[in-house]
Amino acid sequence: MADATIITGQYVRIEQTPASAGERLLARVADMILLTLYVYAVWTFAGLFFNYMPDTDFGGNATLTVYLVLLLPGLFYSLLWELFNRGRSPGKRLLGLRVVMKDGSAPTLAASLLRWLLLLVDIYLFQCIGILSILLTENNRRVGDLAAGTLVIKEKNYHRIHVTLDEFAHLGVHYRPVFPQAENLSMEQVSLINRTLFRYDAERPQRIRDLAVKVRQFLKINPPVNDETLLQTLTRDFQYYALEEI
Repeated sequence: MADATIITGQYVRIEQTPASAGERLLARVADMILLTLYVYAVWTFAGLFFNYMPDTDFGGNATLTVYLVLLLPGLFYSLLWELFNRGRSPGKRLLGLRVVMKDGSAPTLAASLLRWLLLLVDIYLFQCIGILSILLTENNRRVGDLAAGTLVIKEKNYHRIHVTLDEFAHLGVHYRPVFPQAENLSMEQVSLINRTLFRYDAERPQRIRDLAVKVRQFLKINPPVNDETLLQTLTRDFQYYALEEI
């Protein structure tokens, strides 16, 4: 199975194994079993309460409201678990799976909400859509994953992702690369640029000038920006293109 590549800010390539369609299906089945048990328990205990409390003045609408309030957590089952348990529902935890963003960080509120809303398309309304999407897309992603920018990976490698949590904050949803040529750089070249930028000594200005000259020649660009800004922008653009490939 092909691995999903995550590029950290230190330009370390981390390979994560996407969950297979079978593993995701089993995790969903486990979650549905737990959800069914929760609904059954709520219905049973609420019924017992109303039966054994004859003096309780509940009308039909009030009784229905109580049931709906008690069942509400079940409606948000996937959203709440994945949001507050760092991408793991009980079913995913049982199967050793986790939802992550493209950069390896925990799902954001917006991403989790979008994944939850699109369960209607992936599972509840059209049932086969989610399975087909997982089988046919790179990194086995359902429609909700594609829309939210997430993927489901095997838990075994998650401890290696923590370095990525804050490294891509500058790459917001509205970020657009300045230099398309940055896509032609290799990881080794960008690593060299990064080391040059973050090595602070007396020779740093000269090294930046020399490297900027070589970069301009290699990429055939000559923008009206200073050398340090050019190198910094190229590293950010490279990160953007690296994430787009996930």
